[in-house]
Amino acid sequence: MNKEKIFRILTLIFTILTFIGAGYVLINKGEVNAGFAVIPSLFCAVFSQLSIAEKKKKDEKSKR
Repeated sequence: MNKEKIFRILTLIFTILTFIGAGYVLINKGEVNAGFAVIPSLFCAVFSQLSIAEKKKKDEKSKR
Protein backbone atom coordinates (compact mmCIF):
# COMPACT_ATOMS: atom_id res chain seq x y z
CA MET A 1 0.00 0.00 0.00
CA ASN A 2 1.23 3.46 -0.77
CA LYS A 3 1.28 6.34 1.71
CA GLU A 4 -1.56 8.24 0.06
CA LYS A 5 -3.95 5.31 0.46
CA ILE A 6 -2.96 4.81 4.11
CA PHE A 7 -3.51 8.52 4.82
CA ARG A 8 -6.95 8.38 3.19
CA ILE A 9 -7.94 5.36 5.29
CA LEU A 10 -6.76 7.10 8.47
CA THR A 11 -8.70 10.22 7.46
CA LEU A 12 -11.85 8.14 7.10
CA ILE A 13 -11.31 6.42 10.46
CA PHE A 14 -10.78 9.70 12.30
CA THR A 15 -13.80 11.26 10.55
CA ILE A 16 -15.95 8.44 11.88
CA LEU A 17 -14.43 8.86 15.35
CA THR A 18 -15.17 12.59 15.20
CA PHE A 19 -18.87 11.95 14.56
CA ILE A 20 -18.99 9.31 17.28
CA GLY A 21 -17.36 11.75 19.72
CA ALA A 22 -19.74 14.53 18.74
CA GLY A 23 -22.68 12.21 19.25
CA TYR A 24 -21.35 11.22 22.66
CA VAL A 25 -21.06 14.88 23.68
CA LEU A 26 -24.58 15.62 22.43
CA ILE A 27 -26.07 12.58 24.16
CA ASN A 28 -24.54 13.75 27.44
CA LYS A 29 -25.88 17.28 26.84
CA GLY A 30 -22.42 18.84 26.74
CA GLU A 31 -21.47 17.78 30.26
CA VAL A 32 -18.51 15.72 29.01
CA ASN A 33 -15.35 17.12 27.50
CA ALA A 34 -15.69 18.31 23.89
CA GLY A 35 -12.25 16.84 23.26
CA PHE A 36 -13.98 13.57 22.40
CA ALA A 37 -14.88 15.22 19.07
CA VAL A 38 -12.15 17.81 18.66
CA ILE A 39 -9.06 15.61 18.96
CA PRO A 40 -10.11 13.11 16.25
CA SER A 41 -11.06 16.01 13.99
CA LEU A 42 -7.54 17.43 14.32
CA PHE A 43 -6.03 14.09 13.34
CA CYS A 44 -8.50 13.92 10.45
CA ALA A 45 -7.30 17.30 9.19
CA VAL A 46 -3.64 16.31 9.54
CA PHE A 47 -4.02 13.04 7.64
CA SER A 48 -6.13 14.75 5.00
CA GLN A 49 -3.37 17.30 4.38
CA LEU A 50 -0.74 14.56 4.29
CA SER A 51 -2.81 12.71 1.69
CA ILE A 52 -3.02 15.84 -0.47
CA ALA A 53 0.73 16.42 -0.15
CA GLU A 54 1.49 12.82 -1.16
CA LYS A 55 -0.80 13.13 -4.17
CA LYS A 56 0.94 16.33 -5.30
CA LYS A 57 4.32 14.69 -4.82
CA LYS A 58 3.22 11.69 -6.89
CA ASP A 59 1.83 13.94 -9.64
CA GLU A 60 5.07 15.92 -9.83
CA LYS A 61 7.12 12.74 -10.19
CA SER A 62 4.87 11.46 -12.99
CA LYS A 63 5.28 14.73 -14.96
CA ARG A 64 9.05 14.38 -15.03
